[in-house]
Amino acid sequence: MPVEEVKSGVAIRPNHVYVIPPNALMALTGGVFQLSPRGKTPGKHLAVNYFMHSLAQERKSGAIAIVLSGTGMDGTAGMEDIKAEGGITFAQDPTVARYDGMPRSAIDSGCADFILAPRDIVKELQRIQHHPYVHLGKPEEEESSAEKPAAEESSAEPQGLALANSDSPASHARDFSAVLAQLRRSSGVDFSQYKPNTIHRRALRRMLLLKVDSLRDYSTYLKEHPEEGEKLFDDVLIPVTSFFRDFEAFEALKTQVYPAIVKDKGNKGTIRMWAPGCSTGEETYSLAMTLLEFLGDRAPSFQVQIFGTDLNDKGIQKARAGVYRESVAEEISPERMARFFVKVDEGYRVNKAVRDMCVFARQNLASDPPFSQMNVVACRNLLIYIQPMLQKKIIPILHYALKPSGFLVLGSSESVAAFPELFSTVDKKHRIYAKKTVASRLHYDFAQSYYPPQIKLRASANSSNSQSVDKDELDVQAEADRVVLREHAPVGVVINSEMEVVQFRGQTMPYLAPPPGKPSLNVLKLARNGLVIELRSLIAAATKNGGTARKEGVPFEENGHKRLLNLSVVALADKQPTEKGERNRHFFLILFDDVMPPVASAGDATSEHKFKGRNQGNEETRRLKQELANARDALFRYRIGGLSQRRVSVGQRGDTFRE
Repeated sequence: MPVEEVKSGVAIRPNHVYVIPPNALMALTGGVFQLSPRGKTPGKHLAVNYFMHSLAQERKSGAIAIVLSGTGMDGTAGMEDIKAEGGITFAQDPTVARYDGMPRSAIDSGCADFILAPRDIVKELQRIQHHPYVHLGKPEEEESSAEKPAAEESSAEPQGLALANSDSPASHARDFSAVLAQLRRSSGVDFSQYKPNTIHRRALRRMLLLKVDSLRDYSTYLKEHPEEGEKLFDDVLIPVTSFFRDFEAFEALKTQVYPAIVKDKGNKGTIRMWAPGCSTGEETYSLAMTLLEFLGDRAPSFQVQIFGTDLNDKGIQKARAGVYRESVAEEISPERMARFFVKVDEGYRVNKAVRDMCVFARQNLASDPPFSQMNVVACRNLLIYIQPMLQKKIIPILHYALKPSGFLVLGSSESVAAFPELFSTVDKKHRIYAKKTVASRLHYDFAQSYYPPQIKLRASANSSNSQSVDKDELDVQAEADRVVLREHAPVGVVINSEMEVVQFRGQTMPYLAPPPGKPSLNVLKLARNGLVIELRSLIAAATKNGGTARKEGVPFEENGHKRLLNLSVVALADKQPTEKGERNRHFFLILFDDVMPPVASAGDATSEHKFKGRNQGNEETRRLKQELANARDALFRYRIGGLSQRRVSVGQRGDTFRE
């Protein structure tokens, strides 16, 4: 093959070897090479990463990356980009490399699909060129279907893709459905409402790596090898993210959103943000950093909580640790690196001031309890992966999660144009929307009921076919996620039109308890300590307007301790199949949001004074709240496996704590 030194503007051709010129950065755009001079800034010039990043954007899952002998870490970040887009990655076996730095760095990052000697890499390339995965063609651009009419909703069958040796489109669809079913069994997540092309490509990618040639064989393999379900799950959710992704969008937050939040006296010194689909945490930390930059010297005057949630446990674990590869310094300005990061052996770690603002937990946005009273929800580049039916469920949840003056931020290819009644546009270019003060009407699938762990355990113990409790229920990581959701998302119940509880969401014991006498699930009979009147009124209001009824600052007393609650009743829609079609069943979600830690009320004049005269400007109140947040965070870190060696005990809802 001819070997050529690259010239800018030259189109790439097959069966050629191209070499980068000296002192240049090389990219591929539209099938054409683009050269630019290296910058004069000090530091390493990682030309391989630069080129591979452009290759990932250009060819998506059609890219193949191979890192051979070399010193340093160049190529690792580029391989991660290519793998995130669905491409195939190789690293030379370090034991046969003259310089093992580059291949060992790629291997240690976990982004190498194959680790082989060069001769064996050739054999693998010859094999995979005949696999169905490489005949899919260039993947279609993901686009938001939030703007598409319902008639354009796609089915669960991927369109326009190779049949992977299936006998017919019908059998291919059955095989693909079997893969989805196995994935749901292994992960607990229903991906049937995600974009089928995305799932299909990731499944074919796993088939290529396993040397499996048909979806039917792969569904059988999934059934016989449970660990493969976890690997497919990880591949489907592989992170495509970076710090300050879409730089201008974050700058727009500093000019259009944060000033409005600070001026809003209703926030009372508290700022809460939520980043669903946070992946490995870069998005969440970017929100924290830009907020700190905006607040400047005023930052100590605010209590800030930023929640990052995602389906992927591994991503959440990395987000909690806050440690990122050394090449992250290429993505971030030197000023931000100096202010927000510290150098560690593994790369760079987000500093403690930023980490303390952020809480991470595994959460399924479609089925787990939503957060509430958020100033900002940054749900960027999540909607592009899901179908319109699921979007119709999730977008009202995001609307509900916001305060009346809150803002929703989406990715550059996403929109809420199909929901004009819920949001108004603040910045069309940067996809910033303001919540409209209309009733949120949430949609829940009651076939996928959520039950707290103690109910599951009790049910299995009483079952005639009692089996050993699934060890996942005892997993410390899962328990830590439940702690975070319990501490930061309001608990509640779902009731039917007859006022009977049909679901418990979290520990509702302080607010609801069985009355003496004949057992009853009527929520008004379960309500404790003066909540009956408030609940009756709110349920009636939600019934009348078909949306949300809310009351803040409801006093509540338990065992001599006083607290304040925000009560919400949200009308839910659930379609029930009948012989004549479908009919709507009426349900309501009741949420108990504890906004004040319990304060002793008997014989403590000081505490009584705090209860009656609390305000966010009081330094003592602010200090106690910060200590409570620190204690919760310390408990959280202790539970997830030893990020801190301190043993911390926290009383119910944080009324007492000790180290």
